[in-house]
Amino acid sequence: MLGFIDTMRAEGHAVESIIRVLREQGVKIAARTYRAQRQGVVAARTITDAQVQEAVRSAAWTVVERAGTMRRVLTPEGLYGRRKMTALIRRTTIPGASRGAVDRAMRALGLSGIRRDKGVRTTIPAKDGVRAGDLLNRDFTAPRPDHTWVMDFTYVRTWAGWVYVAFIVDVYAQRIVAWHAQTTKHVELVMIPLRMALWERAREGHPIQPEQLRAHSDAGSQYVSLTYTDKLALDGIAPSIGSVGDAFDNALMETINGLYKAECIRTTVFHDGPYRTIADVEFATAGWVDWYNTRRLHSSLGYATPAEFEHAHYAALNREPQPA
Repeated sequence: MLGFIDTMRAEGHAVESIIRVLREQGVKIAARTYRAQRQGVVAARTITDAQVQEAVRSAAWTVVERAGTMRRVLTPEGLYGRRKMTALIRRTTIPGASRGAVDRAMRALGLSGIRRDKGVRTTIPAKDGVRAGDLLNRDFTAPRPDHTWVMDFTYVRTWAGWVYVAFIVDVYAQRIVAWHAQTTKHVELVMIPLRMALWERAREGHPIQPEQLRAHSDAGSQYVSLTYTDKLALDGIAPSIGSVGDAFDNALMETINGLYKAECIRTTVFHDGPYRTIADVEFATAGWVDWYNTRRLHSSLGYATPAEFEHAHYAALNREPQPA
């Protein structure tokens, strides 16, 4: 194309005239592009876009060895949309990367970010049961860790049948403090992660004190069972139950479940191949939870990870006094 324009210029035609005729014929080329190539000067935006594209490519893919061969696979960060990818590139590689450059890089690499679809409602309300009131009233904020926990479970289809996965999330930093998977919806599905969460907080040096915590869930029969409510009462945890059939009363957990299904279950990032048994689901879920808590950037946390956000809270509380 450059040679053709040179030939036309040698015959006395202006560059702009040649470009206009080419565009009329469906050939898109700018006059400044031609001149830059002839002058040997690369535009600053071209250089920046190349740097950003390489940074996005390095963040979105990695090379691993599988079955004796080296394969390029998508990383969890490859699931990011434009905003999170921009925040990641700025904090890890190019501090001044623009959203436009990241957007162009993602389109060039075929990345668009994972999308969440509406899930199937799985809550089965208890019949004729007396349940606790709603202490949150759709206010999913907390002044400190272990002030409010929200909990729910979702389902995963495997070759061996359905697997149910229950989560407990701390509202303050949106950190997943416990999870559990099993093949039935027996009450142990929600009891085991509750015991795990209490143990995990004690292990970290922040045991749950009586009347310190609120535990919010939907009106599923597991969460209003006698076994579960007795456990809450024994540990001094205030129960909170949303209304029946209203996803907004437990909106944060609905969001977490949607992220889990979109980022973990419906991709091959955390598990390559079909889910055959509960072991496959547990393996993928463990990888996703670790990434979610320690590496995934959250826009609601100022593009920090839940672990960073929670650590900053305790670091501020334990700050050493400075000399006068």
